[in-house]
Amino acid sequence: MNASLHDAPTANAAITPPRPGDTYVQSFARGLQVIRSFSAHAPQQTLSEVAQRTGLTRAGARRILLTLEGLGYVRCNSRQFSLAPRILDLGFAYLSSLPLWNLAEPVMERLVEDVKESCSAAVLDGPEVVYVLRVPTHKIMSINLGIGSRLPAYCTSMGRVLLAELDEHAVDSLLRDNPPAPRTPRTLTDVAAIKAQLVTVRRQGWCLVDQELEEGLVSLSVPIRDRSGRAIAAMNISGQVNRTSPAFMAERLLPKLQKAAAEISRMLQHKP
Repeated sequence: MNASLHDAPTANAAITPPRPGDTYVQSFARGLQVIRSFSAHAPQQTLSEVAQRTGLTRAGARRILLTLEGLGYVRCNSRQFSLAPRILDLGFAYLSSLPLWNLAEPVMERLVEDVKESCSAAVLDGPEVVYVLRVPTHKIMSINLGIGSRLPAYCTSMGRVLLAELDEHAVDSLLRDNPPAPRTPRTLTDVAAIKAQLVTVRRQGWCLVDQELEEGLVSLSVPIRDRSGRAIAAMNISGQVNRTSPAFMAERLLPKLQKAAAEISRMLQHKP
């Protein structure tokens, strides 16, 4: 599996038709769609390629690209458009607006130093988890992970921890609109089986996924909760199954992961 995680299936979907009412700014939505059309597979695009990937007319795509270029979010070189570094301001605004990430990082760094495995934090965004923090050790996946990377929630430990917090109707809707597909021979794709797993995760308060996302990868996750008890993020430890077995993770690493998540949750709950 060598595809970049930034190329999520939803990233380049055609523009959603205008919604009724006066609260939907179609031009703004189209601007975001143009930004999202760029990815690791399409870091540079011509005007025609942007129009094709977004479903816009060439004239519409041109106006948006020139506006973004004027604002410093896009640059153009020999008819090839690409995102400019200023685009990172949009993501940084989200990260800096919440206290969780500043609180979590040092705790995660201490955990990684202790367990010698990678640690990440993610939030749920529709059918996917989005990485908001990552402290790696060794490269354990064939695909590159970083802040902003996306993975399907149904076959990841952090995704299942967060899906387990949703009501049954919301889970049914997500799985119906985004049918599970096999990533490895071990991936659960049967909706009833996935929902049964979510019941177990909800009851025990943690989730272990063994080689469902990628062969050889095992991951263990727990929730991070705010002062109301709501799971606002998930935190995981991940490693290679040939050196860190699922049984070892559940027995030896789970208590340390739970302690770290509880520390972050406690600090978050006492944050003014």
